This record gives sequence, structure tokens and C-alpha cells, in this order.
Amino acid sequence: MDYDEQVLATFRDNPKTQFLAGQFLQMEKKYQEALALAETDEEMAELAKEEADLLASQCRELYQEMERIIEANKEEEESPYGVMLEVRAGAGGDEAALFAAELAQMYLAYAERQGWSYTTENKSSAPSGGYKEASFEIVNARVYDDLRYETGVHRVQRIPVTEKSGRIHTSTASVAILPMRRKPKIEISPADIQMEFSRSGGAGGQNVNKVETAVRLVHIPTGIEVRSQSERSQLKNREKAMALLTAKLEAQHDEEESKRHATERKDQIGTGDRSEKIRTYNFPQNRVTDHRIKVSWHNIEGIMAGAIEPIVEALHAVVKKQ
Repeated sequence: MDYDEQVLATFRDNPKTQFLAGQFLQMEKKYQEALALAETDEEMAELAKEEADLLASQCRELYQEMERIIEANKEEEESPYGVMLEVRAGAGGDEAALFAAELAQMYLAYAERQGWSYTTENKSSAPSGGYKEASFEIVNARVYDDLRYETGVHRVQRIPVTEKSGRIHTSTASVAILPMRRKPKIEISPADIQMEFSRSGGAGGQNVNKVETAVRLVHIPTGIEVRSQSERSQLKNREKAMALLTAKLEAQHDEEESKRHATERKDQIGTGDRSEKIRTYNFPQNRVTDHRIKVSWHNIEGIMAGAIEPIVEALHAVVKKQ
């Protein structure tokens, strides 16, 4: 049998194939012994040859199984294990900040309905309430597939509580769904990163973090910056910030590629561009409309409470038809 020693070394080093690699090497040794016996002992030659054939077949099966495990592991590393959900207030002042917070809660409520875990990575609150911007990590192998088409500008039309004349206001907030991968698709040079540390925000008193655990990273060539303060240790926040920065740079690269090949792409709704207006939430008419597929739903209260399954399913149905 002729097997690539480099590939076998990979099998031996990988925890998921180490045991099978050990079995393979034992069988290969027995195979070599059976071949040697077949060549040196005429009386045992026939039996030894049969045993060698059986061992060769078992070795091939083990080798193929290890190849399958390695390939599956590679796909797992390249597939998103979760997403970073980012919301940012757009046009509309205080109403935009309130709407950004409501969108964030809508997605987090959906995550809870699906049984997904999430953490708040960073948030900047507006003086009147709501979010100027906020980011949340949602962890599950399914989450990117479910939410990948939520990136874009979301618009709300309603009468603000402070509006005495009953006039309908229009505000916007942008959403970005950034896939998080264990094995990044791009490499970032350490020389291109500026790193800063600060104290994480707290509720005061004993809860205030007296150690500089919050991490802020700036990618110098693009100016993209990220911040992580959800973990208690600086190291873990640095790892999360790096993962987020990588996800943002990958998303930027993918967005540029999508725009470049927009006329050729048929596997995605829109370009995944944050500036693309994708949906309107009209409260007076109890209607949510997705402009890309021109479909409306009339359960705005339930949708804002996280019941976005019909929207997710409708978007996926359209994609499957394309």
C-alpha cells in the first residue's frame, strides 16, 4: 500500500483522527507482516495473501474515513459558528435611536425563540434612550443562514410619543449581520492594527471594573474600528475584538465583490450593502414590508417581539427559486 506520509502525519496530529490513525498504523504493520509471510512461507502463502488483502481493504476504509473527518472538520471551520449583530441609528434623531434598540431586541427575542445564546459586546446609548449603535454576538451554527438577509437599512413610520400634532415620522436604522468563523477567510497583518485598552463600563460601586479589560482595535488601512468589553479578561476581549474586526473586513470584501458582480449574482437577495433600504415597519397600518421581495405582513407587534419566522422563511423561499 502506498499512502502519503504527510497526510498520515496530519491524521496523527488531529485529535479527531488520532485514534483511527493509530488503528491504521497497526493494521498496516500487520499487512506488511502478512505480505512478508506470503513471500517466505510457501505453506502459509495462500492464507497470508488472503489476510493481506483483508487488511489492505480495512486500511483503505480507515484512510477514507479519516479523509472524510478532516474534510468535514475543514467545512466546519469555514462555516460561521455564529454572527455579530450590529445595529446603528440612522436618520431621525431620537426616534432612530429608539428604533435601533427595538430592532436589536427583535433579533435577540428571535434568538431566544430559537434557543440560541447571545452576549452584548458593545453598546452606545443615546441620551433620550435607545442605541446610537450596539453589537451582539449570537452563537449557533444556524444563525447566519437564518439572518444573513437582514443586512441593510430598516425604516420605521409611526407617530412618536412626543408628537402632539399626530404627525407620522419616518426614521431609519441600519443592521449588519457579520458571520463569525473559526478559520478566517482573510489574513490581517498585526502591523495594520492599533490597539487600545480601557476600563469596561459598570453600574458603579463594586461593579465598576478597575482593570483595563475593554479592548478597542482600529484597522489602520480602512479605519474600521471595533470594541469588546463583554468578557472579564483583557485577553478574551482582545480575541473577541479580533474576531469582530476580521468579520467586518470579510464583510467589506464580500460586499465589494457582490457589487462588482451584481449582474451575475443570483444566489442572494440584494448585495448585502448596509446602505440598501430593505424593509419598512409601518405602525399606523400594522404592516411590515420587505421591499426586495415585495411582500407584507400584518402582525407588527408580534414581529417586533421576535416572531420573524415568516419573514425569514419568505426570504429563503425566494432565494431557493433563483
